[in-house]
Amino acid sequence: MTRTEKKSKRLIHVYTGPGKGKTTAAFGLALRALGHGWKVIMIQFMKGDEKYGEIQSAKHLSNFVVEQYGLPTFVKKGNPSEKDMELALKGLERAKKAILQCQYDLIILDEIHVAVDFGLIPLEELLSLIRQKPDQVELVLTGRNAYSEVIALADLVSQIEEIKHPFQKGVPAREGIEF
Repeated sequence: MTRTEKKSKRLIHVYTGPGKGKTTAAFGLALRALGHGWKVIMIQFMKGDEKYGEIQSAKHLSNFVVEQYGLPTFVKKGNPSEKDMELALKGLERAKKAILQCQYDLIILDEIHVAVDFGLIPLEELLSLIRQKPDQVELVLTGRNAYSEVIALADLVSQIEEIKHPFQKGVPAREGIEF
């Protein structure tokens, strides 16, 4: 089946919760889609450092693009910089274009829930975009603290819980595992 021959409506996924693995799950789904010839983009909010493994991997995969819309430093909740706001809104505009113009089969908005929670992106803008999603686009939204309004619009919701994490024992983030 070619990309233009669609058998069924594509869905909306939400990967949320306090546990590790939301971006990793989305990346795994991207690899699966790529294996079937899909064109994939991951738009990362609040991330702006090329050291992330997914950035390095995507460079070796055709039909897979990862774009970052964030600074290499962490955003402080309740006090984002003007540049943080600017980059998040630029990422949202990129997401709108990718979704509404059906530029990709699978679109991942990584850390979008955190961007909304931190006030970088208005919730209503995200809800409007989700409601406008064309049937031929599969959409994945990741990040902690997904709003109930977003969850209500989703077809699949996975809550990722943290039971135990090495960070609790003082183990720092490890290359190839946490980034």
